[in-house]
Amino acid sequence: MIEILTPAELSRARETGALLADILQALKSRSTVGTNLLDLDEWAQTMITEAGAKSCYVDYAPSFGRGPFGHYICTSVNDAVLHGLPHNYALADGDLLTLDLAITKGGIAADSAISFIVGASKPPESVAMISATERALTAGIAAAGPGARIGDISYAIGSVLREAGYPINTEFGGHGIGSTMHQDPHVANTGRAGRGYTLRPGLLLALEPWVMADTAALITDADGWTLRSATGSRTAHSEHTIAITDDGAEILTLPKPADRDRAVTAGGVHTGSPTNYS
Repeated sequence: MIEILTPAELSRARETGALLADILQALKSRSTVGTNLLDLDEWAQTMITEAGAKSCYVDYAPSFGRGPFGHYICTSVNDAVLHGLPHNYALADGDLLTLDLAITKGGIAADSAISFIVGASKPPESVAMISATERALTAGIAAAGPGARIGDISYAIGSVLREAGYPINTEFGGHGIGSTMHQDPHVANTGRAGRGYTLRPGLLLALEPWVMADTAALITDADGWTLRSATGSRTAHSEHTIAITDDGAEILTLPKPADRDRAVTAGGVHTGSPTNYS
């Protein structure tokens, strides 16, 4: 199913995206050396519930997981890259942590992920890998707009990742989103420009470049959910939910300060208006 949102639904999508961004940033600030992944999950549950939202993950039971997921956020550490199941693990200095969160509020979902390094140690290879996924995400968003095609986004993302020297896995990628978390169209992290579905105003997409340092092969953890690099190498993952508008691509899950409400940039990417979370 490909869903096109009405203006009223898009307004609710902005609220959901802003809330999600605020929760992610709050969890990032609490992700310090010694923080337990289960505490992050509990904090996520509390913030989601108190805001009158719902988790997209807790009851999620797709064919590729050993479902239901049973937790409120994905916490992927070091060689884990996707669907990291929270477990009894205390974060260590230098850990590369990805937080991936999806929620619904007002009947509209949003999905976003951030990767960052915990503590004072900043391994250069990990910093570079995170930066590559962030740059790829920016490129993918800049390629999105009315009349563009899914392949244009995939090509833009893949070009950045490939230039940075990372293998690209196409099993999991971005996706449509709206009244449910996962919808068509699929947005692979590499592809051919000019191919695929033509983007229309009102379409929501979750774009999510992710890489593993030296492989494109995944293995599934014993928990039945967590996907890890087959070589044990580190990984990174960046994701935003965007809306296609008449003017370009609007980022719905951009963190708050300063210029989230700034107008359209030269690349046609704009950020919507801020919504407070309390």
